[in-house]
Amino acid sequence: MTGIVVVGGSLHTDPATPVDVRIRDGHVAEVGAGLAAGDDRVVDAAGCVLVPGLVDLRAHLREPGREEAETIRTGTTGAVLGGFTAVVAMPNTEPTLDSPSAVRDVAALAERALCEVVPAAALTVGRDGALLTPMGELTTMGVRIFTDANRSVADAALMRRIMEYATGLTEVAGGDPIVISHHCEEPALSAGGHMHEGEWSTRLGIRGAPREAETIMLGRDLALARKTGCRLHVPHVSAAESVAMIADAKAQGLPVTADVSVHHLCFVDADCAEYDPVFKVSPPLRTAADRAALLDGVITGVIDAITTDHAPHEPHTKEFPFDEAPSGVIGFETALAALVTQTELSLDRIVEALSVEPARIAGIGDRHGRPIVTGEPANCVVFDPTAEWTVDGSMMASRSHNTPWHDTVLRGRVRHTIVGGQLVVDGGVVRS
Repeated sequence: MTGIVVVGGSLHTDPATPVDVRIRDGHVAEVGAGLAAGDDRVVDAAGCVLVPGLVDLRAHLREPGREEAETIRTGTTGAVLGGFTAVVAMPNTEPTLDSPSAVRDVAALAERALCEVVPAAALTVGRDGALLTPMGELTTMGVRIFTDANRSVADAALMRRIMEYATGLTEVAGGDPIVISHHCEEPALSAGGHMHEGEWSTRLGIRGAPREAETIMLGRDLALARKTGCRLHVPHVSAAESVAMIADAKAQGLPVTADVSVHHLCFVDADCAEYDPVFKVSPPLRTAADRAALLDGVITGVIDAITTDHAPHEPHTKEFPFDEAPSGVIGFETALAALVTQTELSLDRIVEALSVEPARIAGIGDRHGRPIVTGEPANCVVFDPTAEWTVDGSMMASRSHNTPWHDTVLRGRVRHTIVGGQLVVDGGVVRS
């Protein structure tokens, strides 16, 4: 059986040394210099680096129910163009992924996907924060992450019960930890807020949401994780104080992980100065000091992973006034280049935070985020770190165009994406 030979590139772990990689039967078959192509398909990687396929812990794919904004097919098309070989699908669909039948439906829809789609299930029925979902049955189906997406469970007693239940499901999951990923936002404090509460919200006359809405809920969740031993994941951290709290929790040995979105590492509340709703996100963009703390958290490993928090919306809705527009941006196709261009992070740390760590947290580290060595599953990306390109939201694969990088020149472009040993993106184009 013929395979693929990626020639002339270098591994991100050793960028100075050219290397060839042969891929057959879904795995890396050989790594070396001057490999003969034979009958294998040759993929030119000259001037590029080979990195493990990216993994997104927070992808809002909208299907079923909101296909006018995105579908699993269009979303994963954008994902592979951006170098993602797996995405975790959020449960805020219509219907909510809060039952075995709903999860089965998404799994069936995902058969059309261009990369692996890992369904996360809701913590509460309808994400309403009142009734626990059938977590045990969902765990037997393979669900390992539970989240109410962008809603919080305000009832502390219910959250304690969820965490206690989750810790007891490890045996059901064959020893895999069940991860509770909870949006840390105290709804009574954030209600009516459309951006970060601070100098810029006052200047612009926009009602803000304080960072304490995040830190108060985070403090509660960390206390409950300490009491129950639950594996807690803190998504899209946005505040400097949250980074410090997570660092302290880790120092105490709590089983806590965290992620930050790409846009929180690239933008701040001052970017809302023109009232452009594309910069309206949840949690809101905060101050330059918060951004600096988030970057430091990634550099030091306090924040484990980086996500896109890809959140497509129908294009016309992002043209509403700032206080009426929905929150969220799309980010699959720009994530890697934005981090290379607009942050001080090294490529090694970007790969770890955007591939290795999210794969581990999602429970798919046996096949994604793997080193590119003989015998490993072939989910990998050929990335040109020097290519410059201008982002055009209207030309992206998503059905939505809400990218804050529109008209921005970014450095770094995905040339080829290999999923399960198959070349799905070839020269920046999705293969039909």
